[in-house]
Amino acid sequence: MTTTGTNANRPLVTHIYTADPSAHVFEDKLYIYPSHDLDHEMTSNDNGDQYDMEDYHVLSMDEELTTAVDHGEALHLRDIPWASKQLWAPDAACRDGKYYLFFPARDHDGIFRIGVAVGERPQGPFRPEPSYIPGSYSIDPAVFVDDDGSAYMYFGGLWGGQLEKWQSGDGFQADAEGPAGTEPAIGPRVAKLSDDMLSFAEAPREIRIVDEAGEPILAGDEDRRYFEGPWMHKYDGRYYLSYSTGTTHQIVYAVGDDPYGPFVFKGTILTPVIGWTTHHSIVQYRDKWYLFYHDSSLSGGADNKRSVKMTELRYRADGTIETIDPYPEQQG
Repeated sequence: MTTTGTNANRPLVTHIYTADPSAHVFEDKLYIYPSHDLDHEMTSNDNGDQYDMEDYHVLSMDEELTTAVDHGEALHLRDIPWASKQLWAPDAACRDGKYYLFFPARDHDGIFRIGVAVGERPQGPFRPEPSYIPGSYSIDPAVFVDDDGSAYMYFGGLWGGQLEKWQSGDGFQADAEGPAGTEPAIGPRVAKLSDDMLSFAEAPREIRIVDEAGEPILAGDEDRRYFEGPWMHKYDGRYYLSYSTGTTHQIVYAVGDDPYGPFVFKGTILTPVIGWTTHHSIVQYRDKWYLFYHDSSLSGGADNKRSVKMTELRYRADGTIETIDPYPEQQG
């Protein structure tokens, strides 16, 4: 099915609810890997129980980026042996002619892990590995392939994403809480992937996000601190880590000179959208850059019924990113 028009306030598709878009250019075509919100009436809570998704669809765009095509179901929960529920925000990567879909889900103990499924085409279908990636945890995998071919996974989300539960280094601690507001915020995790893209080549490490003076962003700084939804892209030779602030509903970014960081906070990419969550990706297609994101405008504000959108992203001469207002037609 298709939907025409891709301006900053029009869903790419309207026949299903989609969220958490990860966009990539494969085979000179722009593909989007979103999560799929079911049309259920759910009560929202801080644990994210309202996000009860069970499959993935893959979207692609025509050359003019005016029409999105839904390629249908690419992977379903019932086909993943280790997973019990909640197929949240996915991502995809390509290596040696194969395509890899990375996804979080709760295992049969209720702990979020990250799995991988393999396909022969960008749109799938994808065959899941029998178990999750060893050593993986939390949510929101984003896989970045650097210029030298090295692939890195960035991941982690607070609250329902359980990242606080992994602070000690001694495995999952169900009663663990986040740091005090005056302490450094929890950072996302990064790990280099193995050559076959099916496992970590190293133990995940925490990323440092700092201010211009080199001081860590604090947990109480909700306008700048990491919450979830990491994304990595490279522009003019530098690494851009962007992410959601969660409670303040912004997409922000920090810049560094190494894929492991540290990253210096720079500013806001996207101001708040309709709906609680905000989740994005950034991709270059031909000579322009684009931001993919979601909001809940199509469903009238239902937090668990979101729709993927896109808009052009612009850089200033100094490499900083212009802040985007998702609803400019509502101003003044």
